[in-house]
Amino acid sequence: MMKDFNYKEILVEGARSNNLKNITLSIPKRKITVVTGLSGSGKTSLAFDTIYAEGQRKYVESLSAYARQFLGKIMKPDVDKITGLSPAIAIRQFSANVNPRSTVGTITEIYDYLKILYTRIGKTFSPISGREVKHYKVEDVVSYVMSFPDKSRFFIVAPYIDMSGRDVNDQLELWHINGYSRVLSDNNIYLIRDLLDDNKKLSKIDPDNLFLLVDRLTKTDDEDFTFRLKDSIQSAFFEGDGKIYIVILSGEERKWVEFSNKFELDGMRFTIPDVNFFSYTSPYGACPVCEGYGTVVDIAEHLVIPDPNLSIYEGAVAPWRGEKMSEWQKYFIAYSKKYNFPIHKPYKDLTEDEKDILWNGREDLEGINRFFKMLEENTYKIQYRVMLSRYRDKTICRNCKGTRLRKETQYVKVYGYSLPDLLMMQIDQMQNIIGSWQFTDLELEQVKYILKELNTRIDYLIEVGLPYVTLNRGMNTLSGGEIQRVYLSRALGSTMTDTLYVLDEPTVGLHPRDTHKLIEILKKLRDEGNTIVVVEHDGDIIRACDWIVDLGPKAGSEGGEIVFSGPLEQLYNNPNSFTAKYLNNPLQEITPKNKFSFLRHNNGFIEFIGANKNNLKDISIKIPINEITAVVGVSGSGKSTLIVDELYEEFNNFLKHPDNETTKLSSEFRSIKSVVLIDQSQISRSTRSNPITFLKIFDYIRELYSLMPLSIQRGYKPSTFSFNTEGGRCETCKGDGYIIIEMQFMADVKIPCEDCHGKRFKDDVLEVTFGQKNIYDILEMTIDDAYNFFKSQYSFAKNKKIENLITQTLNGLELLRKVGLGYLKMGQSTDTLSGGEAQRLKLASYIGAGNKMDKTLFIFDEPTTGLHYYDVDMLFKSLKELILKGHTICYIEHNVELIKQADWVIELGPEGGYQGGYLIFQGNIEDFLKSDTITTKYLNKSK
Repeated sequence: MMKDFNYKEILVEGARSNNLKNITLSIPKRKITVVTGLSGSGKTSLAFDTIYAEGQRKYVESLSAYARQFLGKIMKPDVDKITGLSPAIAIRQFSANVNPRSTVGTITEIYDYLKILYTRIGKTFSPISGREVKHYKVEDVVSYVMSFPDKSRFFIVAPYIDMSGRDVNDQLELWHINGYSRVLSDNNIYLIRDLLDDNKKLSKIDPDNLFLLVDRLTKTDDEDFTFRLKDSIQSAFFEGDGKIYIVILSGEERKWVEFSNKFELDGMRFTIPDVNFFSYTSPYGACPVCEGYGTVVDIAEHLVIPDPNLSIYEGAVAPWRGEKMSEWQKYFIAYSKKYNFPIHKPYKDLTEDEKDILWNGREDLEGINRFFKMLEENTYKIQYRVMLSRYRDKTICRNCKGTRLRKETQYVKVYGYSLPDLLMMQIDQMQNIIGSWQFTDLELEQVKYILKELNTRIDYLIEVGLPYVTLNRGMNTLSGGEIQRVYLSRALGSTMTDTLYVLDEPTVGLHPRDTHKLIEILKKLRDEGNTIVVVEHDGDIIRACDWIVDLGPKAGSEGGEIVFSGPLEQLYNNPNSFTAKYLNNPLQEITPKNKFSFLRHNNGFIEFIGANKNNLKDISIKIPINEITAVVGVSGSGKSTLIVDELYEEFNNFLKHPDNETTKLSSEFRSIKSVVLIDQSQISRSTRSNPITFLKIFDYIRELYSLMPLSIQRGYKPSTFSFNTEGGRCETCKGDGYIIIEMQFMADVKIPCEDCHGKRFKDDVLEVTFGQKNIYDILEMTIDDAYNFFKSQYSFAKNKKIENLITQTLNGLELLRKVGLGYLKMGQSTDTLSGGEAQRLKLASYIGAGNKMDKTLFIFDEPTTGLHYYDVDMLFKSLKELILKGHTICYIEHNVELIKQADWVIELGPEGGYQGGYLIFQGNIEDFLKSDTITTKYLNKSK
């Protein structure tokens, strides 16, 4: 592979992965190349399934057999030859197996550097007195004494420690035997012999105020003094079980200075910090309750207090609202007066001390936790078990407060901040805190390199548009775009060169304002000698690249060809490129010419009052019914929290429990009978689920095949043509079409089933044809091809029932085509779909049921993910169908073209994280375009 580093280009010859049509192309090295085209045109097949896959395979095969057994298993892509490849890194939008312990801090390695920083210069402080905890060596005490002025007088004493059951008399005897002659008590010196001989005098000695006088010295600079000082200090540490005092004599005054060679203070024993002490993946540092996960299944505050706007008197505590359990509320209200608890103050406004009274109670006051303890003590009663389960959920661990670390880590601080403090801060806040620290020369010498790496990685995380995340944020809680940008920042921090980076739509979830920052980062990676291949639709990214590969001309079987490959300036004049048409005139090409013309806000509004989760600042919003609302704002401004965590959850809970009153929803919201969240989550992990089974289209096709003459003759039923049930499927492969052979040191091999040859069904079932196509042929078609096929067969239908089945099949396939999924194979497993494809498949199912559904609020989370601008137009036409059927749409979106199609706009901001969560604008799209917000600046630029 080393010779490949000398190539000036990556040459791909004969690429045939998925729908690629045996294409050959070159990609310049050490440049930014954008791979674009319509959805399903073959972009991912080229960038990831061919170029990246071959780069990974070559790298893995260069390793020893021993090393290969520990690495991922990689199949060879369907390509003749690729030359000029560098080691490849793929940065995708999602990871199939996100470790629940993986956080932003661990992935970016910032957490690792912070652990080292706190290990080297962190200081431990006692939570009791606030004093610094130190453990001293003999040399440390010697250095302290040698700083005294000459002729300073002092004692070295060791405290009496009650060990091995010895009383004061026995201990004095032992000290005397060991050659010591004096003790100190109440600042008086006593001869040990005198105390042993005089029981009356001995009885007055307080054991807690008894010290062995090891030595009395006057400070000098001669060698004999230093030798004697060391010997006496060492003896004192031994006699005092690790603790000694230097008693400085100044006239009649005595100053006591404590030293300990143990890590102890105020009666507490502390842990000497090391890297594992600060690691939540180590049992040494992890919180013992949640074991380093930060969350536990426990009584959840948001379920117990569903509406924090209510006071305790108004019934904020949900489990105390029932007729029987309301006795707990009455009791709390009556007896909390003693503690001045504000029963009329909304829960959200209670101080931490007041919340502690409510939850933990006091000696004569039982709070919420005592209530649930009572339920747990009576779980033999089914009603109590049911009530407990109703209020349990995954919630933040109370012991570590979500930091994942044992509480002792909070005692170690650097300039007043513990490591858990930093982990729970937003990245930009943490950057300001660390930047304010004034390190000493000694500290700087210890952490100079660490600080450099730390600051570099923090800067990159902010540059990729993630200043609002915390280091402790779990990777499994991030969106696909956020995950990708976290990995991108790590790639920048690693400072690798001559590497191939393959990125999958890095602008997903990114506000247009932050796109230019992303462009600068990609250019920085390129300038360091790396090759960047980006699958992207964003116009700004396309205009900033060095080379463009435009695939098409359309999708699926009509795609997979190179429409254009070359520099940007040559793309504009290409008449066959949809991308060129958009870049030349985006609005005229993409925007529907006839926008809605119905009466505005004729059906009233859904009002949501007092949104205050996460960073939301107690805002209230309105969503017009039977219209389209776009929710916009910079990344981290609170859009998903507002619409998904607040509006959707509140609406969903109300619809499930309509008898429960809601204080957050008002106006005409009751006219909405259901709420649906269409996000990018995976539809099914089963390899047997596919688009036509999800929309029940396969039911019509199977019934159609069961009506064919040969099926009737043989007694075949619709189930015969199912690969999920016994009867017609191949039982050797159970209808999969392949057998998996596990290899110890190589990739698992999927080989076609020897019995059905990959066709999933028995031979006699495949003899049944419709229009000369058997059931396997249908599953191998794309949705577009299948639509054309069934349409061509309609005129040959022999009876009304077959006509109806063909019509129902065509209607279902048309739904998939409307949402831009015509390029998918009929039998393509849904577990292979991207987040955007899965979202549009769900949309198709609801469009199909539109007339049968009650009035519904549809919530979309970035529906344009993975869509070319040509496909955005198709998506919007599908959304219009839902509106025309009486439904209401609210989508979170950054795509400027789709924002412009909304009737109503809500913008949050002005920034992300703690600087966001404010309502910046709410109103009609016309008024929004005239306003001055961060988003409108970019909307107006695109005109």
